[in-house]
Amino acid sequence: MSELNHEFLAELILRALKEDLGDAGDLTSLGTIPEAQTGTAHIVSKEAGVIAGIEVAAEVFSALDPSLMILAKKVDGDAVAKGDVILIISGSTRSLLSAERVALNFLRHMSGIATATANLVELVKETKTSIVCTRKTTPGLRGLEKYAVRCGGGRNHRFGLYDAVLIKDNHIAACGSVTKALQSAKHRAGHLVKIEVEVSSIEMLQEALAEGADVIMLDNMTPAQVKEAVAIVAGRALTEASGGITHETVRAYAEAGVDLISVGWITHSAPNLDLSLDYV
Repeated sequence: MSELNHEFLAELILRALKEDLGDAGDLTSLGTIPEAQTGTAHIVSKEAGVIAGIEVAAEVFSALDPSLMILAKKVDGDAVAKGDVILIISGSTRSLLSAERVALNFLRHMSGIATATANLVELVKETKTSIVCTRKTTPGLRGLEKYAVRCGGGRNHRFGLYDAVLIKDNHIAACGSVTKALQSAKHRAGHLVKIEVEVSSIEMLQEALAEGADVIMLDNMTPAQVKEAVAIVAGRALTEASGGITHETVRAYAEAGVDLISVGWITHSAPNLDLSLDYV
């Protein structure tokens, strides 16, 4: 969690709690639970997976009620089995129940991303290929989602438009060619800024190599085409396969020899890990 911006996280959690509680608070808990009642709740995994966001969930409870006692039984990146206890929270029953949904929303979403990533990482083990995420993230949650990818054993692609140059098909169309786009980018970017170019054919690949691209994204190519492209690159640039890669195809792309496989769906479409809060 030291990897996350805690100032950003605190603001995010407060907005999420405000969204759920509004100005009136938790009407159900206020109407059914005595103010002085205390108790304990467990957050439990209902299926196997990889956990991410434990401290985020803990901070939700603490933000709502600093007096709550929180004990983490797992750490981010841990594999969990069905029935495993992730967190134990004790204190005001009203507070436990009022923070439940916001805490679970963060934890389930981040753990789903970590689990999806870990499954892909397992499928490409013993190859040189790394699984990386993309900018296809939930607006406002990119930092958490990319952190969850790392918890699952993956790596991060660029965080935003500000930290690397990635020349895609629309940039090439607007400039007129791969060569023109690369020459312009190299002229404007500092010497420490990496430049990646998206290509969809061997001809475009040759252009990108001739102009000294640092990374070549092989977009929507078959594993056979990727293997041919990797042979042409021959270590002169990093290679990245992208576009529609699934559990069924990821191993074939890794065996084609690429350095990186970028997958957008691990952040934008990974199913939540099934977790629940059980009042005990």
